[in-house]
Amino acid sequence: MATTTRTAAFDDAHVGDIRGALGTIPADDSAPRAGLSAKLKTLLAIVGPGLIVMCGDNDVGAFSTYGQAGQNYGTRLLWTLLLLIPVLYVNQEMVLRLGAVTGVGHARLIIERFGKSLGVLAVIYLLILNALTLVTEFIGITMAAGYLGVPTLAAVLLAAGVILAAACTGSFRRFERIAVALCVGSLLLIPLFLVSHPSGAAMARGFAVPGLPGGSGQMATVMLLIIGIVGTTVAPWQLFFQQSYVVDKRITPRFIPYEKADLWIGIVIVVVGAAALMGATAAAFAGTAAAGHFTDATGLAHGIAAHAGRIAGVVFAVALLDAAIIGAFAVSLSTAYAVGDTLGLKHSLHRGFRQAKGFYAIYAALIAVAAAIVLLPGAPLGLIIEGVQALAGVLLPAATVFLLLLCNDHAVLGPWVNSRRTNVFTSVVITVLIALSAVLTTSVVFPGITGPQILGIILGCLAAAAAVGGWILIRSLRAGRPVEVDRRDRENWRMPSLTMLSKPVMSAGRKVTLTVLGSYMAIAMILVIVRIIQMALAS
Repeated sequence: MATTTRTAAFDDAHVGDIRGALGTIPADDSAPRAGLSAKLKTLLAIVGPGLIVMCGDNDVGAFSTYGQAGQNYGTRLLWTLLLLIPVLYVNQEMVLRLGAVTGVGHARLIIERFGKSLGVLAVIYLLILNALTLVTEFIGITMAAGYLGVPTLAAVLLAAGVILAAACTGSFRRFERIAVALCVGSLLLIPLFLVSHPSGAAMARGFAVPGLPGGSGQMATVMLLIIGIVGTTVAPWQLFFQQSYVVDKRITPRFIPYEKADLWIGIVIVVVGAAALMGATAAAFAGTAAAGHFTDATGLAHGIAAHAGRIAGVVFAVALLDAAIIGAFAVSLSTAYAVGDTLGLKHSLHRGFRQAKGFYAIYAALIAVAAAIVLLPGAPLGLIIEGVQALAGVLLPAATVFLLLLCNDHAVLGPWVNSRRTNVFTSVVITVLIALSAVLTTSVVFPGITGPQILGIILGCLAAAAAVGGWILIRSLRAGRPVEVDRRDRENWRMPSLTMLSKPVMSAGRKVTLTVLGSYMAIAMILVIVRIIQMALAS
C-alpha cells in the first residue's frame, strides 16, 4: 500500500507537533519506539484525550447515580460496573480512530457523509443537551460549595472564571496540564473509600453476584437505576469531544496504540472511582435511617461525614467540585468543537482568542448561560438533571448508529475500517444502549412504568435487533465473499480531503434507517420536553 502524508484537517492549527501536557512529539518524528523508555515517553506525550473524556464521564450526574446506588442498595449493584468496561471502550475506541485517521471532527464527518440536514439537526440537539448538562455541572459546584461553606455566588463565579481562563490562553499544552491535574484529583475517591472502611467481603460479593435488590415491588426503580449507571457512562458529548480533541492534539494513526492505552487508563480510573464511591456510600449509610432514601449529593456528603468524620465529608465535596469542573471543561469544548465544525469556524486550543473568536465565544456563552441559570432563584434544578438524562437517551441511538456507519465507510477509514468481529461486538453494545435509551425516555414520558413493561421494551429492542442482524447476514451471504481489506502499512494512511471523497451510496435501507433516526430524535425530544414542562408547572 502506498504511503501518504495527506490530511483533511479543516483548521491548519490541527497539523504540527504534538504538544501534550507531559511531553512533545515533533511532526516529522518517524523513529521506531524500540525500548521501554521510548515507549513510556511517547505514552506520556499522548496521554490526555482518553483520560480527560473518561474523568469527565465521572461528573456530577455520575456522582449522584453511583451515590444513590450505594446509599439505597449498598454494594449489591457493584456488578453493574463491570458492564461499563465494554460500553466505555467500544464507542470511544471508534471515535479516537476516526479522529486520528481523518483529522476531522465528528460533526463535520456526519454532515459530509450523511447530509447537512441530519448533521445540523444532530448538532442542534447536542447544543441543547450540552447546555443542560453544563447546568448540572454547576449544580454540583453549588452543592460542593454549600457543604464547604463557600457562598454560592462566589463559588459559581470563581468556577466559571477558572473554566474560561484555562481554555482561553491560546496554549493547548497549558489547558491539558490543567485538565490532567484535575483528572489526578479524581483519585481522591480512593482515600475516601479507605477511610469509610467498607466490607471487603461485601465488595467482592457485589462484583461477583449479579442481582436485583429490593424485591418485585421495587423492580422498576432498581432497573431504572441500573440503566442510569450504564447510561451515564456513554453520553453523546463524549463522542464529539474525544474525536475533536484527538484532532486538536494532532494525533496521527501511528500513535493510535498509545491513544488506546490512554483510553484504558481513563477507563480504569472511572471504574475504580465508581466502585470507591459506591463502596464509601454503602458503608456510610448501612444501618442508618437514611439508607434507601437518597436525596442529592449534599446528603451523601453529610452521611459520609457522619460515618467517617468531617474530613471525609470535605474530601467528598472537593472530589465532587473537581468532577464538576472537569465535566464542564469537556462538555463546553465538545459543543464549541461541534459548532465550529458545523459553521466552518477556526476551532483549536492552539489558537488564542483573537485567532478563534467564534470558537471561544461559543465556549464562553455556554458557561455564562449555565452559571446564570443556576443562580436564578426558583430554577427547576432537579428537573434539569432528570431532563439531561432523558435527552441524552434520545440522542444516543442516533449518535451510536452514525458512529458505526462511519467506522464502516471505506472512503473515510480505508484500512482502518471495523473488522467483522468488531462490528458484531459493537452492534451488540449499540443494541443494548438503544434499549436502555428507549427505557430512559419512556420512563420520563410515562413515570408510572412498571418492571414488566421495562423488560418488554428491552426484549422488544433485542428482538428487533436480531431481526435486522439476520436480514443483514442473509444479504451478505447472498452477496458472496466480502472484499478483503488490505491493512498493511496503515500507519501511514490518512483520509484525503473530504471534497475528494465520493458520496456514500444511499441504499434504500440506509435511507430508511436515517429517516427513522431523524424522526425518533424529533418526536422523542418533543415528548420529553413537553413532559418536563408539565412537571415544572405542576411543582
